Amino acid sequence: MKAVYILSLQAKFIIMETKVLEKYSEDSIKTLEWYEHIRLRPGMYIGKLGDGASQDDGIYVLIKETIDNAVDEFISGFGKTIEVSIKDRMVIVRDYGRGIPLGKLVDCVSKINTGAKYDSKVFKKTVGLNGVGTKAVNALSSYFEIESVREGKSKVVEYENGLLKDENKPEQTSARNGTIVKFIPDEKVFGNYRYINEYIEKLLWNYVYLNKGLTIYFNGQKFHSENGILDLLNRSIDSPICYPIIHLEDDDIEFAFTHSSTQYSEEYFSFVNGQHTTQGGTHQAAFREALNKTIRDFYKKDFDASDIKTSIIVAMNIKIQEPVFESQTKTKLGSQYMEPEGKVSIRNYIGEVLKKKLDNYLHMNSDTAEALLKKILQSEKERKELASIKKVAKERVKKASLFNKKLRDCRIHYNDNNTNGQRLETTLFITEGDSASGSITKARNVNTQAVFSLKGKPLNCYGLTKKIVYENEEFNLLQAALNIEDGIENLRYNNIVVATDADVDGMHIRLLLLTFFLQFFPDLVRNGHLYILQTPLFRVRNKQKTIYCYNDQERVKAINELKNPEITRFKGLGEISPDEFSNFIGKSIRLDPVILRKDVSLNEMLSFYMGKNSPERQDFIINNLRVEMDIVGD
Repeated sequence: MKAVYILSLQAKFIIMETKVLEKYSEDSIKTLEWYEHIRLRPGMYIGKLGDGASQDDGIYVLIKETIDNAVDEFISGFGKTIEVSIKDRMVIVRDYGRGIPLGKLVDCVSKINTGAKYDSKVFKKTVGLNGVGTKAVNALSSYFEIESVREGKSKVVEYENGLLKDENKPEQTSARNGTIVKFIPDEKVFGNYRYINEYIEKLLWNYVYLNKGLTIYFNGQKFHSENGILDLLNRSIDSPICYPIIHLEDDDIEFAFTHSSTQYSEEYFSFVNGQHTTQGGTHQAAFREALNKTIRDFYKKDFDASDIKTSIIVAMNIKIQEPVFESQTKTKLGSQYMEPEGKVSIRNYIGEVLKKKLDNYLHMNSDTAEALLKKILQSEKERKELASIKKVAKERVKKASLFNKKLRDCRIHYNDNNTNGQRLETTLFITEGDSASGSITKARNVNTQAVFSLKGKPLNCYGLTKKIVYENEEFNLLQAALNIEDGIENLRYNNIVVATDADVDGMHIRLLLLTFFLQFFPDLVRNGHLYILQTPLFRVRNKQKTIYCYNDQERVKAINELKNPEITRFKGLGEISPDEFSNFIGKSIRLDPVILRKDVSLNEMLSFYMGKNSPERQDFIINNLRVEMDIVGD
């Protein structure tokens, strides 16, 4: 029977192939316009779409691609100020660079592989390299306008959905040289999107940290840095550190680092020509290798690499001529050399600079050298104490994976290569209870969505050491599922989504999970990987239509629209059927990102909400409850 079944499959395939070939003709060959190809395959150009909940969603990539060109002008020595504004979804970016040559303005925004970045003599160490960025912005916008001011003349060109609508003739002007770009991302492409200012502000801060002397204004707010990467690290660190930040630089590299005294994972803010390489690459690997060697040589001791990197926080920016990235979104460097001719390797360059600069620094700053040594020895001691516990924990992970089915995995992962852009969609839902996890498992996309089922409430881990992550079964299995024991560089899912009930118990579980991530893996949160899943509280329906409502305002609106409908109040995720769940975790998924505000100390926040100050916390809850009740009453 098996042989017959295989044969029948082969015969079926041959028949199918014949039918396909019969239809294959000249009419099957299509030539798309430049904008049609971008709109058809946006993931090839901007990574993913999204509604703005994630910092790597397409609407932010469009902003970044536009600002990149303005920053490249600054790098080339033209224009120290960039103005950015967003109002009613329209983004406006104004630079004071040289302006685009007027005769090539249309070509630069509507002809693929057209631009000055191919001339390495004009743009030596810039971010944009392939002449696609502004074209993608144009094609994916319902409205796009660009004006170039150059040598006393200006020209304006307008587009709609990538189609040229108006091309004005050059006119005389007294305005300063530069380029003004206006665009509105297309709702047909991005859906009902929203901008989160914190994401845009983070992007702009990175620009000014990495380009000393540059000033950016965003809706009137000024972004400027005097100390570059040192300012970046000072602004990013919200935990006690073991020694003052070590800040060193050479012609083509700048780096700063220290060790945290409370967090455990290593954290990198790595950049290439100002481009944030969130996935690292050859420069980051070279830095790790050079740091290990320099420290071992300085202290004359063969430290384990893990003891050196534990708790380290690093910011680095390297300038490379014509860098090669592994994707259009430029999140991982693939270049091996500092220049296309291949004369100096990135590995050798970073190794030589770090050995010379860091070795000198440690000799001249004995207090810092002593504090660094103390931290490494402390990490070594903790690693040895945890060795036996880790071994047992890994055995438990193997057994749980085989028999308990805690994790319903997906086929594609964030740390995979060649996934046609789907890696950015990879998601792990952390759920409570069998019914909720069962519904999500049946409704999910098996290619990109995985489910991790909690058993009961997690432990309040505030103030505990990393040892508890291996001793506690839930934390141990969750850490293994995410593959973050040695840091987030090999993270298996781009989006970690806490999916708990919207009741008191669900909120408590959510808070306990947030504490776990903030206590042991804060870089997951800082890099925008953690979210809360919004699920509907009400289903309002009649025979013709069903509306899912996420709050009372939406419920009232739905009732008025449908007139005397049936109303269901969902008490928990387990009450939502798999068929209904597919509406909430697909294209219309609503996610609330977990964002760490810069004006709030992480340690103080965890201490207040999860510490032993119960009376103070109780007063806070009562006072805020009264305020909420007053608002509802009004």
